[in-house]
Amino acid sequence: MAILRETAAKSILGKSGIADYCVNCYTGCLHNCVYCYARFMKRFSGHDEPWGQFVDVKVNAPEILLKEVKRKAPGHVFMSSVCDGWQPAEEKYQLSRRCLRLLLETGFDVGILTKSSLIARDMDIMHGHSNVQLGMTISTVDESIRRKIEPAASSSAERLETLRKAAAAGIRTYVFLGPLMPFLTDSDEQLDRLFAAISTLPLESALVDKLNARPGVWNAVAQYLRRHHPELLEPARRVLFNADDAEEYRADLRSRISRIADAHGFKGKLQSIL
Repeated sequence: MAILRETAAKSILGKSGIADYCVNCYTGCLHNCVYCYARFMKRFSGHDEPWGQFVDVKVNAPEILLKEVKRKAPGHVFMSSVCDGWQPAEEKYQLSRRCLRLLLETGFDVGILTKSSLIARDMDIMHGHSNVQLGMTISTVDESIRRKIEPAASSSAERLETLRKAAAAGIRTYVFLGPLMPFLTDSDEQLDRLFAAISTLPLESALVDKLNARPGVWNAVAQYLRRHHPELLEPARRVLFNADDAEEYRADLRSRISRIADAHGFKGKLQSIL
């Protein structure tokens, strides 16, 4: 059973290596993605529960943010860097919604990245603002895989439809494709399906990334592979941790992504960060 705890934040507009600032209204994320890089946050949470089974709700986030935007210079804000700001708890608490409204009204640029179709609720706030960009993470369009690696996130079809609605409403959109899991979601067939699915969307850009075996990530991925794809465990380990195999894998993946993306009309829009 997932654990939800209400907490009070001391700061909400934090420094970020991705943008000028980040806003995370939650610690933890109930989407429970196998590959989640933010699981290192558990050591700061005081939770014994596994990552993906708890969330701390920073119930005072909008009030703290209101104070911070008055004393910090406007800049680019990433929502959210170590959680999904539109995970299930957001439906009740509406903290990310309130913070988004405040940021846009006070002249900050906002970049959103989510796996949740709940963001469609907040298109009324984004409509008419050129200083916001909505992105969706889509790691695969194979639902048989997606349900296992992102069990509580919206389906890929729902995410694609959300982007379509956003673009129709005049909201700037992009996609983050990944992380691509070695030998599971990175085959030519999988990549072709992925790019075909987004090819009809009026996206500003598409970012692509491989799986990064950050602390804690490999243990979770290895556990998943042992259970569902044991034959992929050792090949995945080699391309993630053996330097020569890793470089060969990255070069091959970059080449195949470029070829398949070009075939689907993404030349000039593709930003690979492999």
